[in-house]
Amino acid sequence: MADERFVLATYELEDEEKALKKRADGIAVGLTVGSWTDLPAAQQERMQPYCGRVEDITVLERLGEGRVRARITIGYPVVNFPARIPALLTTVFGKLSMDGRIRLVRLELPPAFVGAFPGPKFGAAGVREILGVQGRPLLMSIFKSCIGMPLDALVAAFTEQALGGADLIKDDEIFFNESIAPPEARVQAYRDAARRTEEETGQKVLYAVNLTGPVTQLRDRARRLSELGAGALLINAFAYGLDVVQALAEDPEVTVPLMAHPAVAGAMYAAPGYGISAAILFGQLLRLAGADIVIYPSPYGTVTLEANEGREVLGHLREDNGLKPALPAPSAGIHPGLVPLLVRDYGVDVIVNAGGGIHGHPGGARAGGRAFVAAIRAVMDRRPLAEAAGESPELAAAIEKWGVKEA
Repeated sequence: MADERFVLATYELEDEEKALKKRADGIAVGLTVGSWTDLPAAQQERMQPYCGRVEDITVLERLGEGRVRARITIGYPVVNFPARIPALLTTVFGKLSMDGRIRLVRLELPPAFVGAFPGPKFGAAGVREILGVQGRPLLMSIFKSCIGMPLDALVAAFTEQALGGADLIKDDEIFFNESIAPPEARVQAYRDAARRTEEETGQKVLYAVNLTGPVTQLRDRARRLSELGAGALLINAFAYGLDVVQALAEDPEVTVPLMAHPAVAGAMYAAPGYGISAAILFGQLLRLAGADIVIYPSPYGTVTLEANEGREVLGHLREDNGLKPALPAPSAGIHPGLVPLLVRDYGVDVIVNAGGGIHGHPGGARAGGRAFVAAIRAVMDRRPLAEAAGESPELAAAIEKWGVKEA
């Protein structure tokens, strides 16, 4: 970052090569002061500190008939917007997002601007400290078959997952129905169940409750769930809005980690040539907003993120920018046979996050969790999973069902 006064936004777009300079100038002016050449000289002088500027234009590919694929970088004065993500996004990609084939691929933020955001309240180290677990990946189980289930059945399912060795158990992000087992009741019941399983196993387990309700009530509910003993708060960050995440992270009465789910984000990053890169959404913005744990697609599950972009997400979650690093939870289609790849690609500070890989185990959820525990232990001991399966019937059954991919 050469100039602390500017946020630099880089776009990839398609246009006629001869029109690139005019296009870039139009973005720089249009998303800041609105107009320039028609302003009187005195007004131009007053508006100068607020006007965007073109930093770079690079042709990436010539497409024929004078059209090109290009990168344009625009500098936006930091003085134009506060350290709030809606203000940042509206400035750098608001109406521009509707201007044809254009994609926001990079944001360079001045350190002082980054430092004005809360960032993760706990971060990777803080979550580990709560759990008392160091030196290995964490295991998270996703609650499945929960909608419409009575509380006693849910407690029984929670107990099975906890006894399987899960460090965290999270709600399904689609669990909004409160007619039978509202969040407050689940938190209290699972809190008591977690105490019982901890007495039996010696292992602590955190329950991530889905934070739901009208957006105007979320902060009060988050405080209440924290007080009742929630282990973490699961928030559908892009459905509710990143500013909601930031408000929760800034609230001293929200005293548990925030876990961000990527639901709806595919509408923002998945179309080639349009939208915002996943690295910005999952890596930069969620960490700025204050997510302690970030769930996003892995490169080898059922819903995948391209490997290079996944590495960029991880880099943003961990980069040395003054904020606490967030824990990655690569997801979708994770089974015990993928643990070697997870540790290879993400290191030890990763959450192994599984739904079907636990509940779909032939022996049930408890056996599914134990299969993951055995796989994690084997990888940390640098043993092949096939060898470890000889000592773990649960892991052997998982490998027979899903296979194994050694690093």
